[in-house]
Amino acid sequence: MATSYAQDGDAAGTFLGHPKGLFVLFFAEMWERFSYYGMRALLIFYLTKHWLFSDEKSGVIYGAYTALVYITPVLGGYLADRYLGQRKAVTYGAVLLTFGHFLMGFEGSGGQDAASLNIFWLALAFIIVGSGFLKANISVIVGQLYPRTDVRRDGAYTIFYMGINLGAALGALLCGYLGETFGWSYGFGAAGVGMLLGLIVFIVFKPLLLGRGEPLNPEALNKTVLGIKLEW
Repeated sequence: MATSYAQDGDAAGTFLGHPKGLFVLFFAEMWERFSYYGMRALLIFYLTKHWLFSDEKSGVIYGAYTALVYITPVLGGYLADRYLGQRKAVTYGAVLLTFGHFLMGFEGSGGQDAASLNIFWLALAFIIVGSGFLKANISVIVGQLYPRTDVRRDGAYTIFYMGINLGAALGALLCGYLGETFGWSYGFGAAGVGMLLGLIVFIVFKPLLLGRGEPLNPEALNKTVLGIKLEW
């Protein structure tokens, strides 16, 4: 595998000395971090001011949510390595995240309205599962763009993490400002737009990834289990 990467790693051309696919991943992850940290900037205030949870219960919900976001990548990474491949896992995660962030913009009537709260819990669930598929796998594709001995790998991860930090800073500032100034739906909506942009970048510029992150056994995904394709 490393030999094949060495032969075709720069087939699509380079930018700043790196494969162009790196910058596809840079922007996709930047927008994902924009949406995630933008939403987190508002979450504790949303729980206390809009849903009227106590400070203690809001802290428990916030802590459980963030813990699950960092635990689920274990499952997402396993499924990608074993079956789906990283690219499909990232795409699936980005779709779920987009739905989740836009659902967060549905404020309902506030308070403890059960129907509106159920939509809120569903939105959190989408974001948790989507993060599990995306977080564990997009950085793996960065490494796959280079041969194992390529000295550019360290620099590539530095560039990639610059995108993470940039997206996180912009998301917290912009979504936090919009949510507090104009309304919750504006802040969460901005996070949804950011995630949608990340998804579009990742899909439109897929060819620049040079086939990295594909499943090891694509034929196995077409096998059916109870009449449903294994991939689904």
